[in-house]
Amino acid sequence: MKKTFLFISFIFPLLYSFSVQANDALRLATTTSTENTGLLANLIPAFSLETGIKVDVIAVGTGKALELARRGDTDIVMVHARQAEDVFVARGFGVNRRDLMENDFILVGPSNDPASIRGQNNSLLALKKIAASQSIFISRGDNSGTHKKELSLWKHAGIKPAARWYKEVGQSMGKALLMANELSAYTLTDRGTWLAYRDKLSLQRLSEGGVSLKNPYGIIAVNPAIHPNIQYLKAMSLIAWLTAPVGQQLIGAFKRDGHQLFYPTAIKDTVLNE
Repeated sequence: MKKTFLFISFIFPLLYSFSVQANDALRLATTTSTENTGLLANLIPAFSLETGIKVDVIAVGTGKALELARRGDTDIVMVHARQAEDVFVARGFGVNRRDLMENDFILVGPSNDPASIRGQNNSLLALKKIAASQSIFISRGDNSGTHKKELSLWKHAGIKPAARWYKEVGQSMGKALLMANELSAYTLTDRGTWLAYRDKLSLQRLSEGGVSLKNPYGIIAVNPAIHPNIQYLKAMSLIAWLTAPVGQQLIGAFKRDGHQLFYPTAIKDTVLNE
């Protein structure tokens, strides 16, 4: 009897969602980096053409995307903050998380490099130099995946940035880069957004490399047992498509100015670009 009840409690929301929202667009909450780089404009039309499923993209920071999912205001999330993702799933808000892709973070700053971090491949040492020189640092300050990574790096560097040189702006990555450019400041950015914006900037790539700057992305369906109106079947269709060879190949093939922006990670030990 208990097993029957659990099966009904799980399958009913799926059937309800499928029948009531068959013509509704799938709501995807994702990071500004996937939007700013143009990746989604490359992936979503191909998915919709193949499956007939329309997708509405909500591009916000990771923290906001996960909050929308907790409230049931989106059907699926594509984000890049693994610890926050694991908490989201552990608390029952999300199901079927899959590795999707990765890129990395870099530190960019003004060409005169007042903190002398150029060529520094130790991000913690680079941040210590920025703090010691009290050079202006722009923080997204928006609870995004990039902001979470930045705070983690400061913590591991043993620094609590709170002086006047540290400016939290509460903006997307693209806008944070533009502000850093205007103020001749340093900032942490994902490489993809940097490549998409660099022609608009006088900032330079100064410090990069190392495991601590890896930037993995995951994709998670919102749990239909908590929010019965979630379009779970459509969400799983998108997860399946993006993590299958067709989606992984498109991710790996996406480039800006000849540079690959994201590296597929759902399919291990498989050559996707021949």
